[in-house]
Amino acid sequence: LELATKLVNENYLKQAFQAQSQREKQLSILLNHKRLPEEGWDEINIEYLLQQLALMDSNNFLENVGAGEREGRVFSSLVSRRHYRCSHGIGRSGDLTANQPKAIGSSLLLVLSNALVSHALKIAGFQCDFECIIVPLATGMAITMTLLALKDQFIQNDNNNNIQLNQKNLVLWSRIDQKTCLKSIISAGLEPVVIENKLQGDELHTDIETIEQLLETKGSNILCVISTTSSFAPKAIDNVVEIAKLCKKYSIAHIVNNAYGVQASKTTHLISMAFKEGRVDAVIQSTDKNFMVPVGGAIIAGTDRAFMRQISQLYPGRASSSPIMDLFITLLQMGENGWKNLLKERKENYIYLKTKLSQVAIKYGERLLNTPNNPISLGISLLNFTQENVTMFGSKLYSKCISGTRVIDCKKVVKIGKFSFQGYGSHSNNYPFPYMTAACAIGMTKSEIDLFVKKLDKCFKQFKKQLISKQKINIINTNNSTSSN
Repeated sequence: LELATKLVNENYLKQAFQAQSQREKQLSILLNHKRLPEEGWDEINIEYLLQQLALMDSNNFLENVGAGEREGRVFSSLVSRRHYRCSHGIGRSGDLTANQPKAIGSSLLLVLSNALVSHALKIAGFQCDFECIIVPLATGMAITMTLLALKDQFIQNDNNNNIQLNQKNLVLWSRIDQKTCLKSIISAGLEPVVIENKLQGDELHTDIETIEQLLETKGSNILCVISTTSSFAPKAIDNVVEIAKLCKKYSIAHIVNNAYGVQASKTTHLISMAFKEGRVDAVIQSTDKNFMVPVGGAIIAGTDRAFMRQISQLYPGRASSSPIMDLFITLLQMGENGWKNLLKERKENYIYLKTKLSQVAIKYGERLLNTPNNPISLGISLLNFTQENVTMFGSKLYSKCISGTRVIDCKKVVKIGKFSFQGYGSHSNNYPFPYMTAACAIGMTKSEIDLFVKKLDKCFKQFKKQLISKQKINIINTNNSTSSN
């Protein structure tokens, strides 16, 4: 400051330095408290912090000479800027969360990111004392990584000397018709045991009785149970509390696939109860589906810190910091109040979407499915559609630039590995009628809902018109045929 006063006005300088010190204070608060700022940061402050962290990585040292095979060299300046010049990644070979000597700035970014996301999960409703790690893998691969850690844990447990690993290879999986989780089990070299759902009204529920029967009769061969808390209607949240109690009773591991359940307080409450009343080894959630960042990251949370450590040590090699940086930037920009507002708006918009979909359904002789235990996804019956029309209706929605909806004819057969699923998409072999689904996910706005409902109404109207025209043609053809006879 003293040197600068020789160049410009001292009073102006003091004001500028005071403003700068306010930004420095925000950085100090973040490092000290390791939690979301109450109000989101502006982009200048976030970029300033990222630059400070990048300058701590060896590839940005002024006098650094890299003589190894991996020295953070980046050919494209565009790529370098995209990553804020952090090119070393995170962790060390064999440990995802270990400090990287060449990139202590990126290591600090990881520690802060894990702390911020932990705070965000607590705000969302996680009430237990847990630890979490962000992994640069999407949800499916994060589940596979967790299953491999369970296998490793089993091998290291001296009490299991009398049981061969190939005998402990079953994973009980309550059916959801999404390929990811099933492939995660197969990729881990394990054998899925598919538990069919039970239909109660419109909604599909967990078959707790079958799970307990299998735990009792095949417990010595079961490595874990995987439950799911977020899926398309009419599937309800799996009964994670009862599953957790059974896993505790029979000493079997329990993984919760909470892909996009962070945004729903009903889901986080049930997971917290499951932790409290039973056994939950890990809960896995997507970064993109819950926090609106690009695809590529997942959050693994658990109360057993030793097991969390075991998962991080299983990661082979150095890891990309891109998904972690994306989440770090997003959480800082959201801030605590921004995150709370997004959660609140999503819950309100879910009710709004539910009302609007019900109105459209009734207008065209259909109805909204009664799925009170799915807080994100909604369904509309397609009782007046033939199987051919159901398929065409799905194509029509897509052609209207409506993405994310699913139209289910309940007749489709899909084979995944050696498993064949009847009525794929409906989570059931015999769901009684076709339907379509739509979800109110975090970030969806009322204006988007209005536009979606308007387009949906138009699609229903066009199909109804086509159906009437086709019926008239059939009547004419029938009459002509009768007359000619």
